[in-house]
Amino acid sequence: MNWRAFTGPSKSIAHKLRKYLRSSRVSSIRSIITWSFSVFIVLVLTIMAVLLHDKFTQAAERSAELSTRQIVDQVSYNLEDYVRSMSHLYRAIEEHMLRDGTWEGDQVDKQLDTLLSSREDIISITLLDANGELLKNRPAAALKRSAHVTQQGWFQSALRVPNHLSFSLPHIQNMYAGPYQWVVSMSKGMTVKQNGQERQVILLVDINFKQMDEISSRVSLGQRGYVYIIDESAGNIVYHPQQQLMYMGLKKENIEQALVAAGSYEDEAEGQKRLNTVKSVANIGWKIVGVAYLDEIMTTRQEVNGYLIRVLVVVLVLVIVVSMLLSSSLTRPIRRMERKMKAVERGDFNVVLPTTGPLEVERLSRRFNLMVNKIRTLMDEIIHEQEQKRRLELEALQAQINPHFLYNTLNSVVRMVGMSRNDEVITMITSLSRLFRISLSQGKTIISVREELEHARHYLTIQQMRFKHKFTFTIHADEQVLDGLTLKLILQPLIENAIVHGIEYHMDEGSIEIDVQRDEQDVVFCITDNGVGMSEEQMAALLSGRAVVKSGAGSGVAVRNVHDRIRLYYGDGYGLNYASELEEGTSVWIRIPFQQAQKEDGANEGQQ
Repeated sequence: MNWRAFTGPSKSIAHKLRKYLRSSRVSSIRSIITWSFSVFIVLVLTIMAVLLHDKFTQAAERSAELSTRQIVDQVSYNLEDYVRSMSHLYRAIEEHMLRDGTWEGDQVDKQLDTLLSSREDIISITLLDANGELLKNRPAAALKRSAHVTQQGWFQSALRVPNHLSFSLPHIQNMYAGPYQWVVSMSKGMTVKQNGQERQVILLVDINFKQMDEISSRVSLGQRGYVYIIDESAGNIVYHPQQQLMYMGLKKENIEQALVAAGSYEDEAEGQKRLNTVKSVANIGWKIVGVAYLDEIMTTRQEVNGYLIRVLVVVLVLVIVVSMLLSSSLTRPIRRMERKMKAVERGDFNVVLPTTGPLEVERLSRRFNLMVNKIRTLMDEIIHEQEQKRRLELEALQAQINPHFLYNTLNSVVRMVGMSRNDEVITMITSLSRLFRISLSQGKTIISVREELEHARHYLTIQQMRFKHKFTFTIHADEQVLDGLTLKLILQPLIENAIVHGIEYHMDEGSIEIDVQRDEQDVVFCITDNGVGMSEEQMAALLSGRAVVKSGAGSGVAVRNVHDRIRLYYGDGYGLNYASELEEGTSVWIRIPFQQAQKEDGANEGQQ
């Protein structure tokens, strides 16, 4: 026999299987632990099941009959316990409702409402007189005219046997309008004294039959066995799991024998032998009959085998669940570390990996946190250095004095002196000196709005004289903002931009308006000119620092400088906004937070 013909394909199949396992989730630690643990436990359980099979079969057959008896006893006990609790509840209602012979008043209503709200199985509480007239009920509702209360069995039983608590057969409550529910009525006739006179009343408490139904329906005697309840006095069916078939005559029970029997007896129905176990329910006059089929009690080996197989399946499921939970607890720290690593890959360096789990994972988590913390520290240092560099660049740009402006101003002064325009020379030199005095401001970067507007006024005065009164200007500000604080030299670059690029090339007389207003918690500066205006692209380029002015008078860097300085000091929510139309003019708004100026030097140093 050629074994090589078989070993060749088997090696190929094993190789492909290993390759598939490596590429799938089956090769994960969690899957390996789960399946290894499951296979081991199943093998152990299978060996134990084979060894215990015979003994289990014999024990199951011996205990089946005893189990049937215990189940019926348990149903009887549960039903008795429920009836006992309802009797106690009835006495509590009787105590609260008929205390001192009165059932009126808010206190009684409150107590009855509390009882109703605490027990969902109580449908209604009704107090009637001997003539069937309604005295009180909770929930409050009117009796139906078709109720015929005096003709109902619970009413006649209460009158017939006074001071005795009677339980009725299950019936549909039809006394009140609303949903029709199956109830058992507890009623008792009694005599109470009201205002010194004796009066016969009947207290009725309707309880939902659903609770008793559930007590009986939860019982299972084999696959087909069941429990039913009969009334000892008349043999009426109180409960049967196939009640509808009983009413239709499609199913019958040996009630006569059940009424006289005590303990267990066998009978035959529909060609099948049955074991009937009877138990009386005390204080209510009912009997519980448990029906079990003998072919199910005498369990065969095949059925035992089926049972063991089901047990193995259930145990297998439990083992898989437990092993999955166990493996999940072992692999959870690793998966958590994987998620944190992916977050770091996305640029989130604020992640912190909990140092929990097995010792190896805990050590690895500590090393990961140290690495991320080191990276975050280096990133913060780089960001801080870049911010410092940017701040120094902005302060250097702020400290620069435009040499062209100074040269042009002095040149204008020389020309006016040569033309003997001494008054204008004095005005220009005075404005220039005050302009530089405010520009220096003893090295401060924060000045008052009043000083900033004064600086703008002097600058406009100088430019107005240089451009031979080609434009006019007005400055208006609310009194409440003049003592506020602002960054220094934020208006001058914008005014220069309006004059050089807006009004200088305009044919008509120019106009510049400066308006300062308080807008809730902010201060808004508005500079408006009637110059040549700008396009949308030019405005976007101006704030981005990409503006290129064709006139050669500047590049728009100063405007971007103002915008960056404001955002650096006050945050991204503040800065410049432009609106412009070609041949119509331009408006620029500066928004900064309102800060009230403090007094004396200490406050100024703090602002600096």
